[in-house]
Amino acid sequence: MLLFCQRPDRYVVIWLFQILTVICAVLTDDPNFAEPIPNVTVSLGRDASLPCVVNNLGTYKVAWIHIDRQMILTIHRHVIARIPRFGITYDSQKTWLLHVKGAQPEDRGYYMCQVNTNPMISQVGYLQVVVPPNIIDEESSTSSVSIRENQNLSLTCKAEGSPTPKISWKREDGINIATDRKKKAVEKLFGDTLNLTRVNRADMGAYLCIASNGVPPSVSKRIILDVEFSPMIWVPNQLVGAPSGTDVTIDCQTEAHPKSINYWSFRDSKTMLFPNKKYVTSDTEKRYHIHMRLTIRDLSQSDFGNYKCISKNSLGETEGSIRLYEIPKPSLAPKSASELNRANKEGNWGPSRYSQSQIVITVFGVVTCLTSSHHIPS
Repeated sequence: MLLFCQRPDRYVVIWLFQILTVICAVLTDDPNFAEPIPNVTVSLGRDASLPCVVNNLGTYKVAWIHIDRQMILTIHRHVIARIPRFGITYDSQKTWLLHVKGAQPEDRGYYMCQVNTNPMISQVGYLQVVVPPNIIDEESSTSSVSIRENQNLSLTCKAEGSPTPKISWKREDGINIATDRKKKAVEKLFGDTLNLTRVNRADMGAYLCIASNGVPPSVSKRIILDVEFSPMIWVPNQLVGAPSGTDVTIDCQTEAHPKSINYWSFRDSKTMLFPNKKYVTSDTEKRYHIHMRLTIRDLSQSDFGNYKCISKNSLGETEGSIRLYEIPKPSLAPKSASELNRANKEGNWGPSRYSQSQIVITVFGVVTCLTSSHHIPS
């Protein structure tokens, strides 16, 4: 009877021993990492966190190290580095989060999470701090560039950022860029340097250097290209005829850069014709092209002769010549054959009805006009 009563106690002891064995086994398991540290990407100035998840930490300690700097950042719950951006939090001694506030480019690199076991165990994660592009003005072409026509030119644009930015070039007005007259013009070109061969006036305008690296926002620099050349003049009509008593307009077309001074003169005089009731001038500008117009009102004999359009700038001077000559006033338009036949049928036909009449005679299909002068009886 005593033995029977003692047997249950032995089973209880065995059972408790097994439970304690399991508990001890659990408690004595070596620390291990539950998951790898992920690689984290953060924009400049933003906050980032790197997690280190450890099982069975026990009495061991966790430390964070910035490998690139060879700097110990934290040991267990304490921040060692004297950099206020770094911080540490933990969750039931299993997840240890390294915090980086307002990440800077120097924070980029490999971070190691260590557990001070023997031997030591560790794992590594990478923090990427991306930086939007920024154009370096000191290493780039100025915002305004001037060059003489037919010379070669190189425009430069340097940018910084992480990843390294790519540079593209395009014209602000959307016109294709011709780097070489032997090659086809293209809408966009890539590279730090834009080389233009034998620059001409058509290349004048605003060029955009655009830097992008996938981190918004992209940035651009506007470079104004001025192509300088002496004035050139085209005269659409060098001979213009007009009758006395009428108004007439003559015109010239000129191209120049820098902007030219444009005016008109009469005959051999170099004196400018000033706008007044007799002379009306108007200029239409489009980029480096100017359309000059001169209107002479109520022509008289003294208005006929040579007119000059003159264009000058700092690089030179040129002129165009237009000769204005007199032509007779146009006579009244003759009546058509159908109108004369209709007048004959109505009884209004007769030479005595016209002082300057035209008789239309059709002979073998040929229309002949005979003009006769007669006095119209009263």
